[in-house]
Amino acid sequence: MPAQMTLTQQFATEYAKGAVPGMLKAIRTIKRANNGILAGALAASYLHQGHYLVSLGAGLFSWIVPAVFDLAMLSMLTISQTAGMAQDARKAALKVLVLVVSISAAVNFAAPGPLGLRVIFALVVGLVAGVEWVAAKIRPDFAAIEAREVEATADVRPSRRLDPEVARQRAAKAAVTRRANQAAKAAEDAARSRGVKAAERARVRAAKDVLEQAELDGFFAAKQPYQQGYEPGFPEVTQQVRVRS
Repeated sequence: MPAQMTLTQQFATEYAKGAVPGMLKAIRTIKRANNGILAGALAASYLHQGHYLVSLGAGLFSWIVPAVFDLAMLSMLTISQTAGMAQDARKAALKVLVLVVSISAAVNFAAPGPLGLRVIFALVVGLVAGVEWVAAKIRPDFAAIEAREVEATADVRPSRRLDPEVARQRAAKAAVTRRANQAAKAAEDAARSRGVKAAERARVRAAKDVLEQAELDGFFAAKQPYQQGYEPGFPEVTQQVRVRS
């Protein structure tokens, strides 16, 4: 760090140090808030549907059926928003999610009461899906972090100041290079795996060829006495045949 630094450069240095902890803290806070919103929306929807079904005479099922729908909604949201999940599983989960949300919203809207209140409770179901969808999207923007790091690094150098647009371009180029390196490594690993499998198949074929050759050698070794005129078990007959010939 230079011996002489302006207040701006000192601030940039301290800001760069606290950027990552601050971002992680913000992500944790947002996720906790989303979990609270999700729990409140589910509780409101569940109780509203339960009271409505009780008024219809559903008995114990008034509280079981809404719980089943809410749990199904959470399960389908988790499947559809989990990174790395199989594509067919995510598509199926989205289809079921649309069905579950539609039914739950319809029940909330069908409950007796003023029109505005019924609309609000129907929208609560959509809020459950929306909050969970946003929670799955929360992640750092690494390109922006790299751009800010380049800018902060340039700010603390008194003899050189880097243009923010140039910093963003360099950060984008670094991100592209990193992704290309990751793809190349993945391709190398796949090629290495295919080479290992090919070597194993060649070894199995070689072992099979050696075994077949050994069987052939044994077969010809067993036939050799007969080829030399020796007939085990009938020496007299063999001698007579030779004399007559």
